[in-house]
Amino acid sequence: MKRFYHMDRQNTTAEPVRITSLQAENVKRVKAVSVVPLSTGLTVIGGRNGQGKTSVLDAIAWALGGDRFKPSAPEREGSVTPPSLHVELSNGLVVERAGKNSDLKVIDPSGNKAGQTLLNSFIETLALDLPRFLALSEKDKAKVLLDIIGVGDDLFDLQKSERDAYEKRLVIGRMRDTKQGAADDMPTYPDAPDEPVSATELILQQQEILARNGENQKKREQVTTIMSLLYAAKQDVDRLETQLAEAKKKKIRLESDLAIAQKTAAELTYESTAEIEDSLAAIDMTNEKVRTNQARATAQAEADALKEEYQQLSNLIDEIRDEQTALLDGANLPLEGLGVTDGEITYNGRRWDSMASSEQLRVATAIVRRLRPECGFVLLDKLEQFDVDTLAQFGQWACDEGMQIIGTRVSTGGECQIVIEDGYGTMSNTTSTWKAGEF
Repeated sequence: MKRFYHMDRQNTTAEPVRITSLQAENVKRVKAVSVVPLSTGLTVIGGRNGQGKTSVLDAIAWALGGDRFKPSAPEREGSVTPPSLHVELSNGLVVERAGKNSDLKVIDPSGNKAGQTLLNSFIETLALDLPRFLALSEKDKAKVLLDIIGVGDDLFDLQKSERDAYEKRLVIGRMRDTKQGAADDMPTYPDAPDEPVSATELILQQQEILARNGENQKKREQVTTIMSLLYAAKQDVDRLETQLAEAKKKKIRLESDLAIAQKTAAELTYESTAEIEDSLAAIDMTNEKVRTNQARATAQAEADALKEEYQQLSNLIDEIRDEQTALLDGANLPLEGLGVTDGEITYNGRRWDSMASSEQLRVATAIVRRLRPECGFVLLDKLEQFDVDTLAQFGQWACDEGMQIIGTRVSTGGECQIVIEDGYGTMSNTTSTWKAGEF
C-alpha cells in the first residue's frame, strides 16, 4: 500500500499561495466538477480518455492565468449556460469567471481592489503551463535553472574556459599524434655519428699525406744523385792518382752521406689516401643518416613536448570541471541530483534525452516551482507516465518539498483522489481532508 501525504493548510501570508478549492461548470468537457486538492503533495484527477480531466487543469489555468490561457472554445458543447469558474486560494483571494463574457472577478478579503495584475504578482505562468517549459531547448532549460540558482554567469565562464581548453587540447593531441607518427616512421642509424661529417677535415688530411709523400719522393731522387756522384768519384780516383788522398777523403764522406741517405729512404713508407677517399665517397650517405637521426630526434622531442602540453590541458580541464562541480554543489538546487553539464541539465548524471519521462516531469516541476516560490502549486498533465510506485514516490517528494501538485492520469484506480466521468467529478474512496491517502 502506497501513501500520498500532505500537511494541514496554514493560511499565513508567509506561505506560498496554494489552491484550496475549485468549482467549474461547462468548461470544455467539464459539466460540473468540484475539487478540494491536498494542500501539499499530489492530487490526482483520474478518468478514462475524453472524460474531461485535462479540462479541469485548463479551467484552473484560465481562472488564474487570464485571457492568454482562455481555451479557443471554452464553453462545453451543448451547454445552454456559459462557463463558470470559482477558485479559492490559501491567501484568501477568491477568483471567479462567470457570465456571457466570462468576466474576471477577484475578491480580496482585505477589501483591496484586485484583478489580474494581483494574480500575476504571485502566480508563475509556467506553473499553469508546464508543457511550455518542457518544449524549451535543452540549453534554455539549463539557462532557466542557472538563473534560478544565481550561478549562470560564473558557470558560463567556466564552461567557456573548459570548451576553449578542450578544443586546444584536441588540436594539440592531433599535432602530437602527427609528430609521433612521423618520428615512428623515420629510420634510425645507431652507427652514424651525432653530427654530420666535415669533408674539409678529410681533404686536409689527404693533402698532408700527399705532401709527405712528395717529400719522400724528393729524398728518393737524392739517392740516385748521390750514387751518380759516387760513380764519378771512383772514376776520378782511377784517373787522378795524384788526388787519391783527397778523393779518398771525399769518397769516405760521400759513402757516409750515401749510408745516411739510404737509411732515411728505407725508413720512409708510402702512405695511402684510399681510406680517406672512401670516406669522402661515403660522406653523403653518412651525413644523410646523421640528418635522418637528427630529424627523428627533433620529431620525437616535439611529440614529447606536445604530450606534456596535452597533459597540462587535461589537468586544466579537470580543474575547471572541479570548479563547476564545486559551484553547483554550493548552489541551492531545486532537486537533489540536478546539475548542468556542457550547458544542459542533467539528473543523476543523465542528460534530458536520456531521462525517463517521469524524471523529466519531476525535474521540470522542481525547476518551475522554484521560479516563483510564492506560487505554491504546479499543474501537471499526463501522470500516466509514472507507474504506481513512482507516482507514490513523486507524491511523497512533493509533500516533503511543501509543493502542491494537481495532475491528471488516465486511470480510475485508487491512486486517484478524484475521478472525472462524463464531465462530472466524484471523490474516489476518500475526502479532501485526508492526511494520508492509501491505495
